[in-house]
Amino acid sequence: MAGQERQDPEQDEEFLRLRHDIRNQLSNIQLALAGLEFECSSAEEDLALYISSIAESAKKIDKLLGEYK
Repeated sequence: MAGQERQDPEQDEEFLRLRHDIRNQLSNIQLALAGLEFECSSAEEDLALYISSIAESAKKIDKLLGEYK
């Protein structure tokens, strides 16, 4: 994908809308994770690992969306 130029403006608009919608959902996931971390601060290490893994994956997806031009 990197370096590819899209030529159809409709496709660009569609992609931008999709990227916006995905980012909204990622924000919801990240907010929920922050709430879980706060509410379960004394929980087991496994829970912390799962929360961290989900948070990192959400960040990576957001970064990938940001890199697409």
